[in-house]
Amino acid sequence: MTLISHIINGQETSGDTGLRQPVYNPATGEVSGHVALGETREVDAAVRAAEAAFPAWSATPPAKRAAIMFNLRRIMQTRADEIARTISAEHGKTHDDALGEVTRALEVVEFACGIADKLKGDFSRDVGPGIDSCAERQTLGVVAGITPFNFPSMVPLWMIPMALACGNTFVLKPSERDPSSANLIFDLLREAGLPDGVLNIVHGGKAAVDALLDHPVVQAVSFVGSTPIARYIYTRGCAAGKRVQALGGAKNHMIILPDADLDQAVDALMGAGFGSAGERCMAISVAVPVGEETADRLVEKLTPKVAALNIGPPSDPEAEMGPVITAEAKERIESLISAGEAEGAQVLVDGRGYKLQGYEGGFWVGGTLLDRVTEDMTVYREEIFGPVLSVLRAPSYDHAVDLINKHQYGNGTALFTRDGDAARDFARRIQVGMVGINVPIPVPVGYHSFGGWKQSSFGGHGIYGPEAIHFYTRLKTVTSRWPTGIRAGAEFNFPTME
Repeated sequence: MTLISHIINGQETSGDTGLRQPVYNPATGEVSGHVALGETREVDAAVRAAEAAFPAWSATPPAKRAAIMFNLRRIMQTRADEIARTISAEHGKTHDDALGEVTRALEVVEFACGIADKLKGDFSRDVGPGIDSCAERQTLGVVAGITPFNFPSMVPLWMIPMALACGNTFVLKPSERDPSSANLIFDLLREAGLPDGVLNIVHGGKAAVDALLDHPVVQAVSFVGSTPIARYIYTRGCAAGKRVQALGGAKNHMIILPDADLDQAVDALMGAGFGSAGERCMAISVAVPVGEETADRLVEKLTPKVAALNIGPPSDPEAEMGPVITAEAKERIESLISAGEAEGAQVLVDGRGYKLQGYEGGFWVGGTLLDRVTEDMTVYREEIFGPVLSVLRAPSYDHAVDLINKHQYGNGTALFTRDGDAARDFARRIQVGMVGINVPIPVPVGYHSFGGWKQSSFGGHGIYGPEAIHFYTRLKTVTSRWPTGIRAGAEFNFPTME
């Protein structure tokens, strides 16, 4: 049985704890390997390796750091199918969906390839008599990433290329549910020419997370996961004096106005609601048709499509959706469906108890469609993170907007309409970090930045793009004057530039 090890200073190691956790194939329910679980000693070894590698790496010219990113881009393109297969084997998403994950990760690598231009500073001559001022962005040191199971390659590659290109060294604590993708990322970067110690990987659970948050050498922590854990990481990391960005959960709404192209809206809801079995922080989980007539037409079109979803393992090229990540996730999702039914939602398509012939041991939940969901229901308030789409009927556009603005989450949202005035108003008024107009999953491209609002994000920076440069560097401003032989004596007033 495969053992997935830590990687510290370029070497695989199983660590000192002796702790192991099984890794499953979600399509079959079978154990495919075990992952070593690290704790404080493994984290400290990884951090110390990164600390030792930092002086040489940070002194490497940005153009040379960018050259490694160019190499990584080429290698990822060449090995994209291998990366996707590694994702699917432990996560369960379809091969095409995994390839999409690789493509979106590549966007961030491509942005990091241009780091030299993005790290240049500012200079102002003669801000005062004989005084010049310049500003530059300098590296932080050792930084860390704690990443989720749902995008085991993309989310680490949102963090690592930006942090390394800015001159930092990195310790990654990936999800222990699908850890092989992280080790493959290390292999890709080693092939690209990354020196030992610049990237280190420690697998583990809460003990490893706490060790990173408490370690005095770690300067910054990036996290993507659920809101309770994001809040915990932000609070504990900030208390330890670290810079922290922590992205949490979501409950993404899509408003459908009466003038929308309904067929386009239905297709968008199918892909955004059920792609990757709904295990996306940008998944649409709530459809909000405006008006009863719009709702009736929407539900009439949605119901047969949800019922006809092609569900299968990653090896099935026709599959539109795979299993969920674990047996525990399956149980939790099905219990939330049951709670919705008990609280009065109409179950139009029921995915509970779904079985796939030949894969009876897999973690399957069928596509589920709930109608007449209301604001007080558990299925509306909580993030389900599964293939469940709720229809909440709104009497008016203003009511629909108010629903979204009142919700605790503010990650992503969408409006489907042909009305430009409504679209412009929606983009301005909505209190959500990422907005789509006739785009159901408005994940920004790599040269913009990803980040939600409210309980979906803690910390002031987006996770890639220009915001990541600000997160992974700190600003230094130098004001200088050179002696001229003229002495004016001591100045006791607050200095001005006059």
